[in-house]
Amino acid sequence: MRAFRAAVEAKDLAALTALLAPDVVFHSPVSFKPYRGREQVGWILATVSTIFEDFTYVDEAANGPHSMLRFRTRIGDRQAEGVDLIETDATGAIVALTVMIRPLSALQALGTAMSQKFAQR
Repeated sequence: MRAFRAAVEAKDLAALTALLAPDVVFHSPVSFKPYRGREQVGWILATVSTIFEDFTYVDEAANGPHSMLRFRTRIGDRQAEGVDLIETDATGAIVALTVMIRPLSALQALGTAMSQKFAQR
């Protein structure tokens, strides 16, 4: 969790992607179907970093391979808060990442922005 947090805060996308297991599973707050694989999940995290503004972690908790990082950010004119739920394997690689965001208006703004980025890809 500490390496993940440090990479996100430093906007070190190469380090962030390197933390992901090759078969990582990402549960998006806006998509029912999970995304799979280091390349795709790395691209999603890099893209989200261009949408989130004034991003800051405000709390964290860990229990064995399970960690939670709570954050605050802005998406356009919408204030948001959310959590990153992280699961690691025995080597410390991230095997599952789930993100939840509130309120609904911020989540909708994120969904719109990400849809545009996916269309450009």
